[in-house]
Amino acid sequence: MNLNLLNNKKIGILGLGIENLALVKYLLKHKVKCEITVCDARVEIKNKLPVLWQLGKSFNQDLEKFDILFRSPGWPINCPGVQAALKAGVELSSPMKLFFALRPSKNIIGVTGTKGKGTTASLIYEILKKAGKRAWLGGNIGVAPFAFIDKIKTNDWLALELSSFQLEDMTVSPQIAVITNLYSEHLKPADPHNPNYHKSLKDYRRAKLNIVKWQRAGDKAVLNQGLRIRNQELGKGKKVFFAESNLPSRLIGEHNKENVGTAAAVAKIVGVKNEIIKKAVANFKGLPHRLKLARELNGVKYYDDSFATTPESTMIALKSFAAPAMLRLRGGRAAPIVLLLGGADKGSDFRKLAKEAKKRVKFVVLLAGQATARIKKELEKAGFSGDKMKLVNNIEEAVAAARQQASGGDVVLLSTACASFGMFKNYKERGDSFKSEIFKLK
Repeated sequence: MNLNLLNNKKIGILGLGIENLALVKYLLKHKVKCEITVCDARVEIKNKLPVLWQLGKSFNQDLEKFDILFRSPGWPINCPGVQAALKAGVELSSPMKLFFALRPSKNIIGVTGTKGKGTTASLIYEILKKAGKRAWLGGNIGVAPFAFIDKIKTNDWLALELSSFQLEDMTVSPQIAVITNLYSEHLKPADPHNPNYHKSLKDYRRAKLNIVKWQRAGDKAVLNQGLRIRNQELGKGKKVFFAESNLPSRLIGEHNKENVGTAAAVAKIVGVKNEIIKKAVANFKGLPHRLKLARELNGVKYYDDSFATTPESTMIALKSFAAPAMLRLRGGRAAPIVLLLGGADKGSDFRKLAKEAKKRVKFVVLLAGQATARIKKELEKAGFSGDKMKLVNNIEEAVAAARQQASGGDVVLLSTACASFGMFKNYKERGDSFKSEIFKLK
C-alpha cells in the first residue's frame, strides 16, 4: 500500500493502544490528507491530537461510515461494529499490516509462539547488533514499528515479536519466520483492555501459522523440531528446524536452551559467524520477569517469573529447578519450592500443572482471582494437601506467607500460570510489586 492511497479517506482508529498511537502520529507527521477518528471505549484517553473522537458507549457504532479501519491487536474482528462495517464494504487493516505494506526493508525476522518469542526476538536483535548490522526490535514487545519506520534503511534488519492477535488477519509473512512453540492460550478474554480472544485452539493455531503461510520461495521458516505442522499450513519458505543449544548463557532453564537455539539458527541464516553468536548469547541478560533471580535472603532465593501466564510456562519454570545444571549446583538435590499461583482465567487446563506441583512444590500460595478456585481444585485432585496451600488477597500477604513457609535452601517462585488482571494491571506490575515486597524483607 502506498500512503497516497489513504488520501481523502475516512479512517477509523479502533483502539488507541501503542501501535495505533504510533500510526496516528506517523500519518499526522507525513501530512496524509485523511480524516482520522479515534474509536475507543475509554473516555479518558482523549488528548490534544488533531483528530476526531468517538469515545464511550458509542465507540463501536456506525463504523460503516469509514473507508478503512485500523484495529489494535486487542480489538476483536468479530466485534458487531466491525462485522457491520465489513458487510458495508469497509476495509479492515491494522498498523502491522500497513507496516508490512510500507516496509522500507524486506529483511524482517518475525518471531511468534506461545512462549519464548520476546526472549528469542530480543536475543536475535542483540546478535545482529553484535555482528555490526543495523537492527531494530519491535512489535508485541512494546515498541511499535511506526515509532521508528522513518529511520529504517533498505539493508537494515528488523526483529519483530508478533502475537496471534497481530497475525490473525495478516496476508503477508516475513522473510524469516520463527515459531518457538504452540500451547493453549488466549481462549478466554482476560485483559479488560484487550478483550480479544480466540474461539478455539484451532483458531489460535491458524492465527499463529499466518507467520509462515504467506511465505514465498527463498524465505525461511524456522520451526521448533517438536512442532507438528502440516505442509498445507506452510507457505513456500524453506523449513529450518532448531533444537536446544548448549552455548554458555546467563538464562535459567532448559526452555531457554531452545530460545538460544532458535536465535542461533536465525543468526546463521543471516550469515553471522559462530564466534559472534557465542559472545552475544553469553552477554545476553534476558528480559524482565522471565524466571530471574530477584533476591536471596537468609538462604532463600526469590525468583520473578511473572511473565508465566499459562500452566505450561509455570511447569517449565518448575522443571528448571530440577535441570542438570541446577542440580549440579545443589549436589544433585532439587530445591524445595514455595510457589505463588493464581489470577485471571484464560480458559487454561491446570491438571498437568497440578501433578507437576505435587512432585516439585512444598507449599502453594494462591493469589485470589477467577482461575484460582479451579487451580485449587486440581491441586486437591492431584493429592496436594489443603494444609500446604494458603489463599491470599494481595501481594503483601503472598510474600509474607511465602517467607513463613520457606527456609534456607528453598526457592520462592512467582510463576502464577495465569494472567494478572484483577489484582494487577499487567504481569509487569505484578512482578514489580513482588520484587518491591521481597526487598522490604529483613
